[in-house]
Amino acid sequence: MTLIKSISGIRGTIGGKSGENLTPVDIIKFTSAFVVFLKEKKQEKPLTLVVGRDARISGDMVNKLVCGTLQSLGVNILDVGLSTTPTVEMTVIQQKADGGIILTASHNPIQWNALKLLNDKGEFISNSDAQRLLELSENEDIEFAEVRQLGQYTQMDDAIDRHIDAILALNLVDADAVRQANFSIIADCVNSTGSIAIPKLLERLGVTKIKLLNGDLSGVFAHNPEPLPEHLYDISREIQKEDYQIGFVVDPDVDRLAMVMENGEMFGEEYTLVAVADYVLQHKTGPAVSNLSSSRALDDLCVKYNVKCSKSAVGEVNVVEMMKEVGAVIGGEGNGGIIYPELHYGRDALVGIALILTYMAKSGKDCFELRRNYSNYYISKNKIELTPDMDIHGILNYIAQKYENQKVTTIDGVKIDFEDYWVHLRTSNTEPIIRIYVEALNESTAENIVNKIKIDIREFIHSN
Repeated sequence: MTLIKSISGIRGTIGGKSGENLTPVDIIKFTSAFVVFLKEKKQEKPLTLVVGRDARISGDMVNKLVCGTLQSLGVNILDVGLSTTPTVEMTVIQQKADGGIILTASHNPIQWNALKLLNDKGEFISNSDAQRLLELSENEDIEFAEVRQLGQYTQMDDAIDRHIDAILALNLVDADAVRQANFSIIADCVNSTGSIAIPKLLERLGVTKIKLLNGDLSGVFAHNPEPLPEHLYDISREIQKEDYQIGFVVDPDVDRLAMVMENGEMFGEEYTLVAVADYVLQHKTGPAVSNLSSSRALDDLCVKYNVKCSKSAVGEVNVVEMMKEVGAVIGGEGNGGIIYPELHYGRDALVGIALILTYMAKSGKDCFELRRNYSNYYISKNKIELTPDMDIHGILNYIAQKYENQKVTTIDGVKIDFEDYWVHLRTSNTEPIIRIYVEALNESTAENIVNKIKIDIREFIHSN
């Protein structure tokens, strides 16, 4: 059982001992610390926070604990209920709230939940702010509100509709073109809040032929909720049985988007951002940003459009920071996370769907044709479970020194760029693991490199 504190929020498994898991004690502790943190910035001003959650089984319980804690600290609450991460982010912006808390563990399995913390811009709090919050969480001298100063609780039922309104108002989204294309679409919503948001969006775009897989709100995930090819057998089989132009797959909080082509093959979650960037860069000139673990296919696309492609550390907050720094017109992460700043600075599967469908409708290209336009790399994503006796920093330093004659980047773990491939090792923000990502020109090369890096790691472990 695990409790992880990072820029991706306070994330842990439900049950067990406090301080080691995400228990009621920990939920109250970190919610209170977040309020104290915000009050440091908004002195004397009553706070209003937006709260929303995905459909996982523990969500209702966590929501009640969070909302009760906020009220006890005099905070007013806008509870959007079952929602998506990008919807909560948008609601903070639209309602001019002081921040937000999203109750979701994203792609993690059913036993996990998390508090994702947003600032008043609807963006994840920075690394320095997260460190300050962790300091405050150790302070038990918190003053709660007297009975006449308790926070007000308000339910908000139309947050997803308002989010979709903003998407449809974008210049690069053309609902008329999508309607005329008469798409037939299948979507896997993993029995979470995509089951609400995706049909609403598609219907507003004029799509009438829609089939949902795993489209209830039970929170019992029908498969591993991370939208990776090995978890998507059902939608691949279904799309081949019927005449669907495209399949969409989201994670439980709808901030990651994977696509399935009309032949049942995966578009590749690394290529979701590439395809959206292709459409955006045809209409807007400016830099693009992805993280160090994302495909070189975006770099190649940026060469085509003669714009700069910058790489940040992994994590939405890091990508957003660099996007603002360089003035990017599109950005995101290779896990299917699209960040379109004209809408908001957050990963958003819904805007990704709208932009992709508009691109397909206006270009007349099907999904397979789009994918064929991009550089064809193979990326292998692997992980090593961490144990308490592992010297993580030692492992990373050893790998960096061993390959010091190559281009080595150490802003986030260790990335080594070779001429025809790259390797990235880093500790995860969301799981107790070391991630090993390798991208090469083909699968066999990538797997050979992964095996070589694992041998390097074992050499270090055995020699220490």
